[in-house]
Amino acid sequence: MLVGKTVPTMKGETLTKEEVVIPSHFNEPLTLLLVGYKQNSQFDIDRWLIGLDMTETNIAAYEIPSIQGMFPRMFKTQINNGMRAGIPKELWKGVITLYADGEAMQAFTGNEQANNARVLLINTQGQVLYFYDRGFSVAALNNLRAVITQHK
Repeated sequence: MLVGKTVPTMKGETLTKEEVVIPSHFNEPLTLLLVGYKQNSQFDIDRWLIGLDMTETNIAAYEIPSIQGMFPRMFKTQINNGMRAGIPKELWKGVITLYADGEAMQAFTGNEQANNARVLLINTQGQVLYFYDRGFSVAALNNLRAVITQHK
C-alpha cells in the first residue's frame, strides 16, 4: 500500500523541454499524477482526465509517462516528438516523461497490469494520499474526489 509513503525523487522532462524534479516540482496543496508505463496506458489516463473534467474536479493533474530500459532512452527525441504530435501544445507542460528514472517509478508503484494508469494524489511534501492502479472506474473516481475534499 502506497498511501502514506513519499514519492521518491525522480528527474523528468516536460514536452516543453523543461527539466523537473518530482515531487518537488509540484507546489499545489494537492497534485494528481497519472502515471503510464505503456502507450496503451493513455486510454486509461484519458478516461481519468475526462472523468475529472466531467465532474468539475479542480485539481492540478500531470501525465507521467515512465519509460524503462536503455532502448527507449536512445529514442527519446522520437518518442517525445510522437507525444507532441498527439497532444495539444498548451498541455505540453503537464506531461513529464521519466526516462532515466522510469524504472524507479515502476519500482515504487509496481507495474502489474501495465496498461492501467497509476493514479497518485500527493501533497506538497510528496506524500501519497490516494493510490489506484486497477483501471478507471466511476467508484474509483468518486473515492479520489472524496480524498481530495477531505484534504482541502
